[in-house]
Amino acid sequence: MAWSWRYEKEGGEVLEAEDLPAETFPSRGDAESWLGEEWRSLVEAGVDQVSLLEDERVQYSMSLGEA
Repeated sequence: MAWSWRYEKEGGEVLEAEDLPAETFPSRGDAESWLGEEWRSLVEAGVDQVSLLEDERVQYSMSLGEA
C-alpha cells in the first residue's frame, strides 16, 4: 500500500502542477506527518484542500484554510 496526497482547489478540482510535490509514503502516519510540516508551502502554491489516498482510494479530505 502506498499513501499520497491529492491537491485540490476549493470544490474539489484536482491540481496537477509540475511544481507540486509528488510524494508517496509507506504509512498513513508518515503522510500525515509530512503534511503537518508542508501545508503552508502547499497553500502558498495555490492548494486549498487535500485528499489522502491509500493507493487510489480516498480516505478523507480536508481544507488547508482556516476553520
